[in-house]
Amino acid sequence: MLDLLFTTDQARTIFSDRGRLQGMLDFEAALARALTRAGVAPAGIASAIESQCKADLFSLDFLALEAALAGNLAIPLVKALTAAVAESDEKAAGFVHWGATSQDAIDTGLVLQLRDAFDLMASELAKLSYALAHMADTHRSTLLAGRTWLQQASPVTLGLKVAGWLDAVDRHRTRLTATREQVLVLQFGGAVGNLAALAEQGNAVSRALAEELKLRLPRIPWHTHRDRFAEVATTLGLLVGTLGRIARDISLMAQTEVDEILEPAAPGKGGSSTLPHKRNPVGCAVILAAAVRVPGLVSAMLSAMVQEHERGLGGWHAEWETLPEIFLLAAGALSHMTQIVQGLEVHEEKMSHNLAATQGLILAEAVAMALAKNLGRTPAHKLIEKASHQALESRQSLRDVLLHTKEVRAHLSAAEIDKLLDPKNYTGSGDPMIDHVLADHKEHH
Repeated sequence: MLDLLFTTDQARTIFSDRGRLQGMLDFEAALARALTRAGVAPAGIASAIESQCKADLFSLDFLALEAALAGNLAIPLVKALTAAVAESDEKAAGFVHWGATSQDAIDTGLVLQLRDAFDLMASELAKLSYALAHMADTHRSTLLAGRTWLQQASPVTLGLKVAGWLDAVDRHRTRLTATREQVLVLQFGGAVGNLAALAEQGNAVSRALAEELKLRLPRIPWHTHRDRFAEVATTLGLLVGTLGRIARDISLMAQTEVDEILEPAAPGKGGSSTLPHKRNPVGCAVILAAAVRVPGLVSAMLSAMVQEHERGLGGWHAEWETLPEIFLLAAGALSHMTQIVQGLEVHEEKMSHNLAATQGLILAEAVAMALAKNLGRTPAHKLIEKASHQALESRQSLRDVLLHTKEVRAHLSAAEIDKLLDPKNYTGSGDPMIDHVLADHKEHH
């Protein structure tokens, strides 16, 4: 019942039991075609095998029961496929799974699922990236309090904050493309990785099989070298971490007392079972939950890399549910973030109100830096630090304290103080930074 909250329909379809089974059957059908192309099997057997390679022809419940006894899903599947083919073509049945081992079907089947999942993630990341780029440009001059250690620090713009989000998301798009290239490779090595069952025709069958599946042919089978799948896990882990970091910002800014931005509203979304007034940031909650869960799953994938000899015991098995779960959670978090950003409510008036909350103290650094030109950095810092403490203790504005501080007035006029205490005059290089991020976004994405 919670799948719809934590993942998406598309991701759930890709990594469903049926999706897992169809990936393995696609491998078996392609293997039959490759065997024919390489001259290992006679013409005609491929069509007989391929006609039975449809997941809907098999009982998932039966295969699950048999897999629990056999130790993996490929063993009962190959038996069931062979029996199904034999009903119409006994000769073709003899070539089912010829030269392959269970791990070839399972790993390559997962690679085929990952290809669809990468397409899904790339499309959703592009939507998020576009929405962030639009928001960064639109709000390049929208002032708000910058915060360090959860306290107000100096002014920033919402555009600059969002440009930081965008820059990180675009890095993940680049990583995802590179990881996709690494992992979309064939797994085909037979029992111990040397294709001995195919004798001198092993390389020819491998090449034909890779072409049939539109996968790259690796230099060597990788049964116990799991860095490719581990890279997928770590890439997604980094992505979910960034989504969690953005969700943390949004949820903090959505607190009642802050009220600077809010998730988009929708009927039935974000309510409370007891408090009628609540508008909870449920999208951020889901993203943050994924950011809590995924690192442990990534750790499991890294731990599973340490495998034995030519075929692993336990480590390989640990991947079967772990990597799909990472993808499901990442897809869900990404979908929620895209929906949030596309409909984010921005409360500029509350941002201005919060900027004024410290009565000018948020611009203390600006004044100190101006005085440093005449006094030196350390004396200027100490002077404005003292003035800031006085303002806090007396509940005066920093402006009033500065206007009555002789050491300050010796170097700054009232007009200069007012200019220094205007937030729009202390945004530094924020605007060109936004331009740089947007230009890179347009050039590479």
